[in-house]
Amino acid sequence: MAMDVVDFEIKGAEMQFVEVELDPGEAAIGEAGSMMYMDSAIGMDTVFGDGAAAQGGFFGKLLSAGKRLVTGESLFTTIYTNQGHGKAKVAFAAPYPGKILPMDLRQLGGTLICQKDAFLCAARGVSLGIAVQQKLGVGFFGGEGFIMQKLDGDGLAFVHAGGTVVRRSLKPGETVLVDTGCVVAYTPNVNFEIQYVGKIKTALFGGEGLFLAKMTGPGEIWLQSLPFSRLASRIFAAAPQRGGSREEGSLLGGVAAGGLLGGLLGGDED
Repeated sequence: MAMDVVDFEIKGAEMQFVEVELDPGEAAIGEAGSMMYMDSAIGMDTVFGDGAAAQGGFFGKLLSAGKRLVTGESLFTTIYTNQGHGKAKVAFAAPYPGKILPMDLRQLGGTLICQKDAFLCAARGVSLGIAVQQKLGVGFFGGEGFIMQKLDGDGLAFVHAGGTVVRRSLKPGETVLVDTGCVVAYTPNVNFEIQYVGKIKTALFGGEGLFLAKMTGPGEIWLQSLPFSRLASRIFAAAPQRGGSREEGSLLGGVAAGGLLGGLLGGDED
């Protein structure tokens, strides 16, 4: 499939969205539920899989959809096509605080491997596949699963990361150890392995998991400071577990504390 060359602008700071400008006939593909707004000339079409196998018949579409299902994504994606005679825009919003990263697949060698939920949108022609790690232990013990997304093509793709993002260029033989959830994406020439922390007490009392991602160059890697899984676990831990509300900022909190303080300050009526 021919690759569409699109113009874009990323707007916002902590909660970003990307605005893609399409020429007549050009199209972009987006994850279900990621669209923010679009011009009236844009037409929407929900497709089975990622749309890249549209000319491959039923079995091609089924294979494309199956790849997305294994990575935990929806069986369907949406294609946004400019059906007008002038330029038109469509915007895609990030699902949680972080950064949207424009990835030019042509400059990255045509392939990028990223976390399962990192893909946001792309120019038409980018193929969404799966990347299976070589060792099964990566999936069972790595925390984030051994199935990752693989983006193929020579156009623009946009991925989302949580918190602050850092890009590192690894030299041949250079190795960095990373929390598995902090890995956003990497080029396929990077050697990705899971390394055991070694000491049980380090894992239990150090606040980290039993395993780390060992990434060895050469290649490019992108890391995030706030994985969504970490953010979700903190929110869950801070939420009240038995109904009612948790009084933040109160010395003792809750109705019981109010009654106790009232009794102490008001004195005994008897």
